[in-house]
Amino acid sequence: MAVQPILGLLPREGLRLLAFAAETRFLRTGDVLFRKGDVADGGYLVITGSIALDPRDDGSPAAEVATPGFLLGETALFAEVARPATAVARETTTVMKIARGVMSRVLGEFPDAAAVLHRALSQRVMALSDDLARVRHTITAAGD
Repeated sequence: MAVQPILGLLPREGLRLLAFAAETRFLRTGDVLFRKGDVADGGYLVITGSIALDPRDDGSPAAEVATPGFLLGETALFAEVARPATAVARETTTVMKIARGVMSRVLGEFPDAAAVLHRALSQRVMALSDDLARVRHTITAAGD
């Protein structure tokens, strides 16, 4: 199983601590893991199976399918956010729930890893900001 990139920035001991403190959940086909708009208190790492993500929450085909190694709710590991999609098990699935408080404790135990993670997330936010500025420029130019 591939480790989600953000979790891959943690040392092996940090990953062990996360795995030890995580809650394992078993889902049957059709079980709802969470609904769009729910307040997220952490992320879910898909261990086995697959989860369909429906951002419209209207039963339409999934916009994305999370398979083993996929981390659902990465942002929720660090901040309280609303779930942007409904997540439904497409088959028998196992996930590990990583609560925000657990992630916070792990980062407190591994400050060097926390600094690396902070830099990586900052770079992502800057790249997103640059992308949005380009889109705004393109839209503005098209309107002229």
